[in-house]
Amino acid sequence: MTSDNQTEQLNKLVHDARAPLNRISMNAELIKLVLENDMPKEKALDALDKIINNCQQCSESLQKITDSK
Repeated sequence: MTSDNQTEQLNKLVHDARAPLNRISMNAELIKLVLENDMPKEKALDALDKIINNCQQCSESLQKITDSK
C-alpha cells in the first residue's frame, strides 16, 4: 500500500470515528435542553440510548484504526 493510500484510509477511519462523537455531543445537548425546559423524560432517555450506541460505534471505529496498523 502506498503512503497516499495509507493516508486516505487513515483519514476515512478517523472520519468514521469522528461521526459518532458528533452525534454524542448533539444528544448530550438535547438532554441538557430537556432538563432545562422540563420536557418529557422519554426524550432524555432516547438521547441517552443514542449516546451509548454512538460510544460503542466510536469504540469500534477506533479499534479499526488500531487494527489497520
